[in-house]
Amino acid sequence: MEEQNKKMEFGMDPERFEAPLERIKHFNEFHAPVSLEKQQNQGDRCMNCGVPFCQNGQLVGTMFSGCPLNNLVPETNNLVCGGNWEQAYERLTKTNPLPEFTSRVCPALCEHACTHNLFEPPVETKENERAIIENAYKNGWVHSAPPAVRTGKKVAIVGSGPSGLAAALKLNKRGHEVTVFERSDRIGGLIRYGIPNMKLDKSVIDRRMEIMEADGIKFRTGVDVGKDIKAEDLKKEYDAVVLTCGASNPRDIGAPGRDADGIYFAVTYLAANTKWLLDGRKTEESPISAKDKNVIVIGGGDTGNDCVGTAIRQGAKSVTQLEMMPMPPEERADNNPWPEWPRVLKTDYGQQEAIAVFGHDPRIYKTTVKEFIKDKKGKLKKAVIVSLESKKDEKTGRMQMVPIEGSEKEIPAELVLIAAGFLGSEKYVTDAFKVEVDGRTNVSTNDFETSVKGVFAAGDMRRGQSLVVWAIREGIDVARAVDKNLMGYTNL
Repeated sequence: MEEQNKKMEFGMDPERFEAPLERIKHFNEFHAPVSLEKQQNQGDRCMNCGVPFCQNGQLVGTMFSGCPLNNLVPETNNLVCGGNWEQAYERLTKTNPLPEFTSRVCPALCEHACTHNLFEPPVETKENERAIIENAYKNGWVHSAPPAVRTGKKVAIVGSGPSGLAAALKLNKRGHEVTVFERSDRIGGLIRYGIPNMKLDKSVIDRRMEIMEADGIKFRTGVDVGKDIKAEDLKKEYDAVVLTCGASNPRDIGAPGRDADGIYFAVTYLAANTKWLLDGRKTEESPISAKDKNVIVIGGGDTGNDCVGTAIRQGAKSVTQLEMMPMPPEERADNNPWPEWPRVLKTDYGQQEAIAVFGHDPRIYKTTVKEFIKDKKGKLKKAVIVSLESKKDEKTGRMQMVPIEGSEKEIPAELVLIAAGFLGSEKYVTDAFKVEVDGRTNVSTNDFETSVKGVFAAGDMRRGQSLVVWAIREGIDVARAVDKNLMGYTNL
């Protein structure tokens, strides 16, 4: 009984981060892991649970709850609890082939569905996941293991984001010969150029890629399939083609003055800064710099937050983040009970840094840009913002955010970053492969196979803009579908 009481005493250690005013001086990861002993205590807390909603990924209400990968959370945490770190690594990677990515950038659906959330902070499952994989790399447990037998089948994967990498890992393990094509100069897709170094250091991707190459997976960068290589030629050379090109068609803002110099899509901005860092900072500033500029970020999601954090590190004069929707409540509403995904206010690292630097939260809710104002040379100098209110559309019956007449206000702006989400796949790719798309331009599939025989699709390109953890799940599932198509059965 005394031991049981001791287990119940372990609370949740807050994640350790470098202080905002210190971490904005660099672009490195600012996460400081806690000791393995404390992580074992967190695993111990997991053992008090009777019903593990954390691993039962499914729709609860209108949102997904629990791990999309169906990670064996209690089993893994039990091994952590006992200090069996190598076994914990083996158990974790039964369901998650890329835990070094999810443990850094996943919003931890498992923790939000944790039963402890009913009465205290959840078990630090995401932190345990990071400790497991980093300890595994440190001890050499993550190593090359090429398949003993090859099937003689060749698979081309177009796109090297998390979905493409997960599919490549699984298909290569099965014995198929896998080649991954990437149009950028480096492997990783959006986890390379869409997620800043502060959240995911790019050496983490390179570390994994080296092992994948040693396993026999081939990578071809700087090759834009559909332009540099014809889709028909790829289909002739390979037994199957998997499209994992992402939902890389950004949503634009159609306000007057949009053609002003100084307005960029968020991913273009983030990619420019990451490439500048990876290329060794050969110029004094990134090609798109916020230094000494008034910055407006349009969009309140994770990408918008990444823009805020990057702009502050570049030396922005001011940062304003516009969000069309109302501010979420600080605590769960009555119609948003556990274990539903909590629709509550989240203040992320970039917003925390803005508060530390400028003394206030950068977000303005129920607001958008009505007009961009440029100078005589065509450069952006101001933006007209307008407040919004919710009204029912008489034709559709849906609630919409509409401008409030007379609420316009001018604010200075020399740099605007559009982080308003993505609209789906890029047309030149889908046209090149002649695959059918739905009304949102996501590729239509039947068990991951497109309307073109032998051509498969997965990840954001198939399901629309989503999370890294969902992209990995899609990569695992499409690998299973491809393997079954090629071999007549699958053991993946």
